[in-house]
Amino acid sequence: MPPQNPGTPGTRRTFIRLSARLVLNKPQSLSLRYDPRELSDEELVARSHAELFHVTRAYEELMRRYQRTLFNVCARYLGNDRDADDVCQEVMLKVLYGLKNFEGKSKFKTWLYSITYNECITQYRKERRKRRLMDALSLDPLEEASEEKAPKPEEKGGLDRWLVHVNPIDREILVLRFVAELEFQEIADIMHMGLSATKMRYKRALDKLREKFAGVTET
Repeated sequence: MPPQNPGTPGTRRTFIRLSARLVLNKPQSLSLRYDPRELSDEELVARSHAELFHVTRAYEELMRRYQRTLFNVCARYLGNDRDADDVCQEVMLKVLYGLKNFEGKSKFKTWLYSITYNECITQYRKERRKRRLMDALSLDPLEEASEEKAPKPEEKGGLDRWLVHVNPIDREILVLRFVAELEFQEIADIMHMGLSATKMRYKRALDKLREKFAGVTET
C-alpha cells in the first residue's frame, strides 16, 4: 500500500519549530512585501540568501513546494513513513543551513534531491534504526499479482510492487524518475553517474521487471 502523502504531522511541526526558532531580530531594511508563491525557485533562493536567518519566508515556500514529492521519494526508498519523516526533517535542516552556500550551479531541485538521496543512503545503513531494505518493502507482490493484472512500472500507483525486485541503485533511479519526475541528467548528477550509464541502468531495470512479470502483465 503506498505511503500516505505528507504534509505529515511531523513534517508540518518541523516548519513551525524552525520558523519559531529562527525568526530573530528582523532588520528594518528587509522588505517582506512580496508573495513567495509567485517567485521561481531561483528567486526564492536569492531571497533566502538575503533573509536567513532573520526570516524563513522564502525558505518555507521552497520546502512547501517540494515537501510532498520529497516525502514520497523517501518513503518509497526507505519503505515506511516513520523513517521517511525522519529523513525529510534532516533534509529540511540541511537545506536550511546550506542555502547560504548554495551557489546555483545546478537547479535547486537537483541540489535538494542530492541531499535527499544521501540522507536516504545514510538512513538505510543505520541498521539499528530500520530493517533491511528488502524486508522493509516486503509487500508480497507476487501473491497479489498472481490474482490480478500487475501494474505497469511506469505508473506511480503500481511502483511500490515493483521496487522490491530491483537493487538499491536501480531502485533510486526509478524513484527519482517516476516519483520526483527528474530528467535523466539530473538523476545522473545526483547519483554521480554518467548520463549514458544512468539511462542504461534505467532501461535494464525496466526490461528486467517486464521480463520477470511478462506472464502476469499479459491481458
